[in-house]
Parts: sequence; C-alpha cells; structure tokens
Amino acid sequence: MNIGIVIIGRNEGERLQRCLASVTGVTNQVIYVDSGSTDNSVNLARNTGSEVVSLDMTIPFTAARARNEGALLLAKLAPGLNYVQFVDGDCEIVSGWLETAAAFLDANKSVAMVCGRLRERYPEHSIYNLLMDSEWDTATGLTKACGGIAMMRIEAFKTEGGYRADLIAGEESELCVRLRATGWQVWRIDTEMALHDAAMTRFGQWWKRTRRSGYAYAEGAYLHGAAPEMHRVKESRRIWIWGLVVPLVSATMAIWLGTWSLLILLIYPAQIVRLALRGTRSARENCLRALFLVLGKFPQAIGQLHFVYNRLAGNAARLIEYK
Repeated sequence: MNIGIVIIGRNEGERLQRCLASVTGVTNQVIYVDSGSTDNSVNLARNTGSEVVSLDMTIPFTAARARNEGALLLAKLAPGLNYVQFVDGDCEIVSGWLETAAAFLDANKSVAMVCGRLRERYPEHSIYNLLMDSEWDTATGLTKACGGIAMMRIEAFKTEGGYRADLIAGEESELCVRLRATGWQVWRIDTEMALHDAAMTRFGQWWKRTRRSGYAYAEGAYLHGAAPEMHRVKESRRIWIWGLVVPLVSATMAIWLGTWSLLILLIYPAQIVRLALRGTRSARENCLRALFLVLGKFPQAIGQLHFVYNRLAGNAARLIEYK
C-alpha cells in the first residue's frame, strides 16, 4: 500500500498498543514519534517493527513539531510514497479506512487532505468524553479543515512546508488555510475513520483543553484573520462577547442598577436553552452540550487573554496539556 503512517504520542500505554495494532500489517512504513514517554511506549513501537523518533525534549514540544519530524523521516525512508496518515497514539484506525481514504485521494487529484468519522471510544465513561464525541460529529463533504487524524497527500504537505511547529494547538486548521489558499481542497467523507480515547474524567482536564482552544482561536485569527479567510474571527468574537463583555457590562451596570444588573446575566441560561433546542442528539446530550458550550466561553476567554499577553510581552507560547 502506497501509504505511510505517522503516530505521535507520550505515555499512551494500552492505547498506543491498540493504535499500532490497527495499522501494523496494513503498511510497512510506520513511524512512531515519542515525546518523552516514561512508560514502555518506545519499546512497544519497536516491537511492532515501527521506526521510532524520540524528540529532543530540550526543544519546546508541540504536536505539530512531532508530526513534521515523523513526516521528515518517512520521506527519507520511503521517498516514493504518495500519502501519509497522521494519527495520535490515543486513537485506533478503523479497518478499511486507509484503503478508502487512499482511493478517494486517487480519484480526486485536487484534494490535499481527507478525514472521516472520528468517534469517542468510551463516551459513556464521563460527561467530558460524551462532549468530545459530540464535537467529533461534524458535517461531511467539502470542508475548511480536518483535525490531527487525517490522510494527506505528501506532495501538498511538502509544498506548504508542513505544520507550523510553533503552534501549541490549531495547527491542523492553520495548515488547511494555507492549503486552500493555493488551490487545494480538504474533504471530510462519511466513512468511519478512527476511535479516540480521550480518557477525560475531570472538570480540570476539560477546562485546560477548552482554555487551549481559546488560545488557538486567538492565534488563528492573528495569523489568518484578514479577509477573505477571516480564520477564527467569528469564534474569537463570540468568546470575547460571552466570556468577557457580558460579565463586564453586568459589573459596570451595577454602579447604577445595583443587584438589578445581575438580570443581564440571564442571557446565559437563555442561550443554553436556545442551543439545547437546536441540538440533534438526545435531550440529555443536547442540554449537556449547550451548557458546556456556554460555560466554555470563560476558559476560552482566558486563553484569548493569554495569547494577547504573550504577544504584548514577547513571550513564546507554552504547551497547555490536559492529560
């Protein structure tokens, strides 16, 4: 098969074992990029015959950097490959996906990247896993971006210089912006692609991940927010309104209205109800998703402010990890 695999991970244990098993035997070109694991991850990968890249952890780590280094080694070992499947070590590729994705790219020469349906392995284990399963459930067809689990045409990846290694998050959509600007297409097809195991069980994990997304939206808008792309501008505007402007207006109005100003905050439960009614899943899932979408604007706002502070202070971004 004319496909190489690049897996990135750290301390994924059993999840990495499942990930490796899902691609071993389908192709001989498997690269595992390890970012300082202290468990048996490196040995697990080597025992399956995978090539291993152990990142120099004195250099700031990002998932983008890990994917780039994996792709670089893949190009050296197998220069004739057409496609690379990127996958995180906490995911398992669904049987048949690699063949389907490659066939789609074969048939559509203008497509640079294709992804399919990503599902959460254990959505019933926690509210946060359930939320992520809902997050993965997006529309299919021509799209603006794929996530980190996707198959890419190596020619397009090389032409655009790969992922921006300095981005702590949002590097996938940023690359897609550059790809589309040069005429490439990005597609999400209605085919099962992978199972993801978030293992997110605590509110603090969800908060950190959501704060990171706010940072990524701010950086995306900074890089590509100009017309016509307007990348992440709408998302960032909503974060500022719901996470900062509304609370500040309520606090300011308290000078004249006293506690009556708290009535302004009723806009939040109204927004939760509005979003829940627009949901397409069960009533419970729709309500939970709506609640956390609104609540999430606060950690996202903190993430946006963090980005602004870093820009003004000239600080480099540091990875925000949730597990």
